[in-house]
Amino acid sequence: MKLFYKPGACSLATHITLNEIAATYEIESVDTDAGKTSTGLDFKTINPKGYVPALQLASGDVLTEGAAILQNLADTHSEYGLAPKPGSVARARLQEYLNYTSSEVHKAFTPFFTASATEEDKEKAAKNVAGKFNYLETLFADGRAYLLGADFSVADAYLFVVCNWSNFVGIDLKGWPSLAAFVERTSQRPSAQAAMKAEGLI
Repeated sequence: MKLFYKPGACSLATHITLNEIAATYEIESVDTDAGKTSTGLDFKTINPKGYVPALQLASGDVLTEGAAILQNLADTHSEYGLAPKPGSVARARLQEYLNYTSSEVHKAFTPFFTASATEEDKEKAAKNVAGKFNYLETLFADGRAYLLGADFSVADAYLFVVCNWSNFVGIDLKGWPSLAAFVERTSQRPSAQAAMKAEGLI
């Protein structure tokens, strides 16, 4: 497999998951502004949508959209327990958290990474992010280690990556101690440490 990624972007969740399942894979960074990979490929020939992640499977198929990739990796490597059984309430809950992270938390950060965003845009975004964090704090305040309870899942990989962006945009997680503890806990997993080192983040 080959993961096309941008350092620290949402593709980091796929990178972490590949480590969790002990996969054999390659990585290739992408300059999404230039539309080129590190080896000079036109990235749109790999993912016409132009953004990461894109995961090229051994079959040659290319998967895009983080939530879909994460679930595929979990389902094809079910022995690692990264997703509940399809059709179960727990699986629906996993999809709920993946969708919330993608459509709400991830999108709330967009102005921070948009060149044309004004300071006012970023101030509004910070308030929006805070609202999402308030909800997440209520989840983790019950003492759970991860979104589904005691066990790490692909939804945690994605949520960790997005919440960790707060460290790069000036949002202090101290206001959400249970969420901050989740981010720290996940950051210390060997899979996350290895992925972040490979992407030059630590």
